[in-house]
Amino acid sequence: MKLCVALDLHSAKENLAIVEKLSGIDLWFKIGLRSFIRDGWKFVDQTRRVSGAPIFLDLKLHDIPNTTADAAAEIADRGIEMFNIHASAGTKAMEAAMNRLHGLSRRPIVLAVTALTSFDNTEFMAIYNSPIEKSAIDMAKLASGAGLDGVVCSAHESAAIKTAVSDRFLTLCPGVRFNGGGDDQSRVATPEIAKEQKADFIVVGRPILSAPDPRAIARSLAHGL
Repeated sequence: MKLCVALDLHSAKENLAIVEKLSGIDLWFKIGLRSFIRDGWKFVDQTRRVSGAPIFLDLKLHDIPNTTADAAAEIADRGIEMFNIHASAGTKAMEAAMNRLHGLSRRPIVLAVTALTSFDNTEFMAIYNSPIEKSAIDMAKLASGAGLDGVVCSAHESAAIKTAVSDRFLTLCPGVRFNGGGDDQSRVATPEIAKEQKADFIVVGRPILSAPDPRAIARSLAHGL
């Protein structure tokens, strides 16, 4: 299981200070919508130069097939190691992206977003008219059929998805908290639970970013996974 640190602070300067502190630890960095919209590819390149760590670009592509494929190609052209597409964009969009990436000597890992970890079952049912775990498994099967490498899901769905698809099908799990507390996340888990549920990646943000010694926490997590 690999640690992925979310760079979600108020400025590129603050994010890069964290990147410098964590340099040399075996981990990934996640760059999401806030940081990417504000700081763009310049920040992605700075993060890579400072750390040398692989990048997970968390933009959750969700559009018509051709647009999704075009965006996937641009991301791959930038040398990004991993990115994601909303499974809700549908099989055609996922297949279009993978077809566009086919034949690259080094293509990114591509994950499908299932159910956001901010959803509880009531809110999810109101939108998708299906229980979370069933939908997460169904979306994982669609993503696997479209050729994707894995999914973004809650740790609580990880083992069930691997049972339904394959142990080699990757699961990346946000919403990881040391005490299980959730702020704006509903389906949270501790690192221990994520490991029990066979997660391949865990995303940790605030528990590391707000720690008095972020490097000590990240190193302890990375070495203990």
